[in-house]
Amino acid sequence: MVAQNDVRRPTSKAGSGDVACPACHQANLKIFYEADDVPTNSCILLDTEAEARGYPRGDMKLGFCAACGFVFNAAFDPKKTEYSGRYEETQAWSGTFNRFHKALAERLIEKYDLRGKDVLEIGCGKGEFLMLLAELGAIHGVGIDPGVRLERITGPAADRVKFIADFYSEKYGDHKVDFLACKMTLEHIPNPEQFVSTVRAGLGDQTGTTVFFQIPEALRILRDCAFEDVYYEHCAYFTPGSLARLFRRTGFDVLDLQVEYAGQYLTVEAKPRKVGSAPSPTLALENDLSEVADLVSTFSSRCEAKFSPWRKRLETAKRDGKRVVLWGSGSKAVSFLTRLGNGDLVECVTDINPYRHNHFMPKTGHRIVAPQDLVGIRPDLVIVMNEVYEPEIRQSLKDMGLMPQVASL
Repeated sequence: MVAQNDVRRPTSKAGSGDVACPACHQANLKIFYEADDVPTNSCILLDTEAEARGYPRGDMKLGFCAACGFVFNAAFDPKKTEYSGRYEETQAWSGTFNRFHKALAERLIEKYDLRGKDVLEIGCGKGEFLMLLAELGAIHGVGIDPGVRLERITGPAADRVKFIADFYSEKYGDHKVDFLACKMTLEHIPNPEQFVSTVRAGLGDQTGTTVFFQIPEALRILRDCAFEDVYYEHCAYFTPGSLARLFRRTGFDVLDLQVEYAGQYLTVEAKPRKVGSAPSPTLALENDLSEVADLVSTFSSRCEAKFSPWRKRLETAKRDGKRVVLWGSGSKAVSFLTRLGNGDLVECVTDINPYRHNHFMPKTGHRIVAPQDLVGIRPDLVIVMNEVYEPEIRQSLKDMGLMPQVASL
């Protein structure tokens, strides 16, 4: 993460009242989606139902920049969000995710010959990816994240990796590295041009360093009306085109763009551009500006049309005395419950991450239970928050002798 004192709300151009795009500074903005009174964090561990129900709220006003294609929450206030040791975001308890994560680490190690090299990861979370690189590629690493938990860093490669519980800022720009990673972090930063420029300035004349960023893929969100992937912490939404334009504008050459993990993740691989060099040529995946403009114009109405059948399905289940459980207690579940409004339609929320058990969902106050607790609850309908995990969830239910109806968002 970028330092909290370095983030600012999008500004208005003098005399116009138009909000300036924080990615390109143009004022050609269209607000296309609004949601009020939403929890300002989705992954904070909340100890009591009362704390969860009283958790801070904020508003969302998604704006589309017609100049560069960037989508952002024009109402975002960084002072309302928290990134600390009680931010519990890890996906490392999923076999599905771990297989993807390992394959990604192996690909990058081979592609960029990272064995024995120096790696910096910004926004390293609980350190799983950096530790994978250390274990598989014998890298020497530094991870920076305000939510890192040092007591959870274990394994034979731990002595080759240093973790810093802090926000990334200019003071860490003196690290000489062969590879810089920043996964699932840029979407949390309200001033992305400022942040990526800070990264570029820190690299200085290290034009041989490869930079790898991974973020949620916003074109899928817009196409599929993935309302569950729109929430307060994610104030910045990038498509391949808007991401590539940002990196070129801040002094990088874009080497590759990829969409991964069932279309949910967008990655960019880049190198610092040498001073005086021409920008790298555009890639085919970048040509999405007109499509994004079309999609945002109908996004709000399409989201409601997609969610309405879910609301009716849960209302029917409640009327029939059926028990509904959400599987997955992270951001998607927070978005689903917030949009649903009536928390009584859902019995509880479950998650395989043991660190989240016996905590509570923000705003609605639902308890997060262990999957094993479902044996006593006997759900009739399990709604999977991310369809990528449906096969392993079905297997878990089968292993527990449960046969509920299963449906994915």
